Amino acid sequence: MLIGLQVSDFTWPAGPRSLGPTLRGIATRAEGAGMSSFWVMDHFFQIGMIGPPEHEMLEGWSTLAHVAAVTERITLGTLVTGVTYRHPGLLVKTATTLDVLSGGRAWLGIGAAWNEEEHRGLGVPYPPVAERFERLEETLRIAQRMWDGDESPFVGTHYQLARPLNSPPALSVPRPRILIGGTGEKKTLRLVARYADACNIFEMPLPAIQAKLDVLRGHCADVGRDWAEIERTTLGRLSLSADGAAGTQTVEQALDRFGQLAAIGIDHAIVGLVDAWDPAAWELVPELVEKVSALVPAGRS
Repeated sequence: MLIGLQVSDFTWPAGPRSLGPTLRGIATRAEGAGMSSFWVMDHFFQIGMIGPPEHEMLEGWSTLAHVAAVTERITLGTLVTGVTYRHPGLLVKTATTLDVLSGGRAWLGIGAAWNEEEHRGLGVPYPPVAERFERLEETLRIAQRMWDGDESPFVGTHYQLARPLNSPPALSVPRPRILIGGTGEKKTLRLVARYADACNIFEMPLPAIQAKLDVLRGHCADVGRDWAEIERTTLGRLSLSADGAAGTQTVEQALDRFGQLAAIGIDHAIVGLVDAWDPAAWELVPELVEKVSALVPAGRS
């Protein structure tokens, strides 16, 4: 089983001038601890479940480019890019650039977008939900076409690309991996089955996660997709301590938690580390990552 890191909060004690050095420290600690992946949200205002909109928020793709320059192994992705924020041809070009400059470490994390406040605030059109899902599917088709090297015109309902040229091509083989975030059973998980390499599900009670995985398995059967091809990921929070006090977990408690996720088929647990800016928060992470790496998700040999 893999462990990844999401950084979603950039309001750190030393203020904005610390953002670059602190981010570099977090990224290098994550890689040094053996974490598999590094993720940032693709938001422009902070989201309500973390803090007020005025809190510091870094643009996702340029943040990943910064992290790519100070790391060598850890994979890099947005969790997740809202499809409305960038024209799909430019988004694929951006993801490809990250993949090339990082040596083949980019993910394209993508979803239908939801934060109306930042759309309105920054003047980004915010179409109805049905249209956003139509745009998401067209974007996924465009990404596959550009990464296949197909320069023929793309004519969709919402996007028309006369020549979807993508040079230089991505280094990932056969292409950068696509992760679709969200748990909608009728649309999101259907798109995962048809287009994605990975899904992402919030870390809910185990029966709720299992139910989402069962729906995804059904969509895979409907489209003739091998269920085993899809990497199953979750997103949760993590705070480690030696004694498990004050809402934290010991390494063994966290290992049990991730073991239960592995037992229902989760391959990759992505976590937001509480106080990731503080070097002390990382003291037990390498031990946990090493122990979690021995877990074999259900259905994997």
